[in-house]
Amino acid sequence: MWGEIPPTACLLSPREAVATSKSTAKYTSSMGLKRLYRFMLQTFVPLFVMTFFICLFIVLMQFLWKYIDDLVGKGLGIEVIGELFFYAALSLIPMALPLAILLASLMTFGNLGEHFELTAMKASGVSLLKTMRPLIVLMVLIAIGAFFFQNDVLPVAQTKMWTLLYSARQKSPELDIPEGAFYDQIPGYNLYVEKKDRETGTLYDVMIYDISKGFDNASIILADSGRLATSEDKTHLFLTLWHGESFENLKEQGQSNMKNVPYRRESFTDKEILLKFDANFNRMDEDGMRNQYVGKNMAELQATIDSVGARIDSIGRGYSRAVKTAPRLGLTYYTTEKVDGKIVEVPQPPVELDHPLNIDSIFRGTTSGYALTYLNQALTKARRIKQENDFKGVTMADDRKTVRRHAIELQKKFTLSVACIIFFFIGAPLGAIIRKGGLGMPLVISVFLFIFYYIIDNTGYKQAREGRWDIIEGMWLSTAVLLPLGVFFTYKAVNDSAVFNPDLYLNFINRLLGRNEVRQVTMKEVVMEDVEPQLAIERLTQLQDQASAYLAKYQPQKYLPYWLEGFPRAPLRALAATEEHLVDYLSNSRQKMVILKLMDYPILRSLWLYHPSRYRWASWAAIVCFPIGIPLWLIGRRQQSILLSEVATIKRVSSELIPLINP
Repeated sequence: MWGEIPPTACLLSPREAVATSKSTAKYTSSMGLKRLYRFMLQTFVPLFVMTFFICLFIVLMQFLWKYIDDLVGKGLGIEVIGELFFYAALSLIPMALPLAILLASLMTFGNLGEHFELTAMKASGVSLLKTMRPLIVLMVLIAIGAFFFQNDVLPVAQTKMWTLLYSARQKSPELDIPEGAFYDQIPGYNLYVEKKDRETGTLYDVMIYDISKGFDNASIILADSGRLATSEDKTHLFLTLWHGESFENLKEQGQSNMKNVPYRRESFTDKEILLKFDANFNRMDEDGMRNQYVGKNMAELQATIDSVGARIDSIGRGYSRAVKTAPRLGLTYYTTEKVDGKIVEVPQPPVELDHPLNIDSIFRGTTSGYALTYLNQALTKARRIKQENDFKGVTMADDRKTVRRHAIELQKKFTLSVACIIFFFIGAPLGAIIRKGGLGMPLVISVFLFIFYYIIDNTGYKQAREGRWDIIEGMWLSTAVLLPLGVFFTYKAVNDSAVFNPDLYLNFINRLLGRNEVRQVTMKEVVMEDVEPQLAIERLTQLQDQASAYLAKYQPQKYLPYWLEGFPRAPLRALAATEEHLVDYLSNSRQKMVILKLMDYPILRSLWLYHPSRYRWASWAAIVCFPIGIPLWLIGRRQQSILLSEVATIKRVSSELIPLINP
């Protein structure tokens, strides 16, 4: 037992024996905590590894369903598909890791709560936070590892994944000509085959449309049979045709003013055609993808943001200087001068006029044709200036978009690490609260919370990408929403609060809506104080008389008395106290009919609607303010009627209990 004095302490002095006992207890306690920490790690880590690979497999299947059209039918080798899936799995770790942490923590603490192991730990003096301590340290290490993974590994994985994916998109599809349908996967040609022999590879009733020069200069080849083969380097198709004809449009060889279009017809017994068709898998260069934001680490992202931001500022200053120094109405308001090596705008002195300039006189002094010409010239010049400014704005918008995408990727290096810690502080306390292990309830809650997180995170990402929100606000929106949730669940779990007790919320809603609570009285197995019939009848008579006096004194009030007087709370509280004392006393009865009848007693409440205001000035303000006072009075009057009905029920139940107690 911890803290027990060892047998050798009897040979020591009292002071030495106490010191030895304290050191032994401290050593035993530290050994117990180490054993507890080892147990928590051994419980959590296997679940985390299992859930991580399950979540990674799910998101990898989502990736496959999204890009399956780019991979199927291309004749890609198994090594290329495996390499693409490997880099895709690495790129999808930031999505699978938070969900795995949430699910594993829910399952771990749900299992501990379901088997009352958390209760035993708390009974031994080990708090929930101390139980979570080794896993908190583990989460911090995972968060640090996630940061370095995002910064060092993920850019390389994303570069290789997108390079392979774009290379697969550019690859020509595998040559598989169907029967009875046109095949258009050969660039510039449409091929139709009525029937083919799969053993010999011979094609029958072949029709070829050559549209490589455009539809206006198409040529058609018909053949009874043929055979298709691929060159050794897989860059061309070698087509051999037998017994057929070809029709070629010679429009581009004729003159443009010719009414009839010449064509050429050729009959052949044996014809060979060479078609360009690259069936190889050509891997794209990774340098182009490495220069994108997905292939850069923090230092490279920050360098790009600084350089592009400096270019935006420089171009913006140039545009601003051009707008200021541009002459308007033949007048120059600013000129540029070089001061201390910098170009600055110097305002020009205002032009003083002898008399105000009358613009309308220009139109009145000329004909209507000249006036219309002036207006058209001014409108054309304004449109040209607007188009120039729009073009400049589009150029700067592309640079701003580049800065935003790089800034978003820079913030992602940190959001994953924080999300891992937050999801643990949501999942672990939530598992301790719901106390349900396995995959059922934890999986449902995890999916719901992750979908909620994904929607918020994706919303913030899109708003930041489009420039509607600041980058910090958009990328940290999900963290700002989920962090209070984690703090709330942790606080409730540490204090053993009944967060998911439905009766708690049902009673709150009933109190909010003014509904009556149902009294629950059960027969006691062990009665410490027997009910004396005479004393019980005296208390019932007292409660009955008190209820009769309350009913005789109070009735639903009219508008002015309701606001000025209301129902006093003191008599109501006295009546409720008498009722509760009586119910508590009679709950010791051994008669089942008495116990059942006690549940007919209503639970009296002291609602503020019975006496809405204790201040005279507030009552008069409500009386004068009709739009507010009248609806509240109608609601309060109804609550007063319900209260009087409850008091009448108390009187009736008391009269029915007297013959049951004294038969």
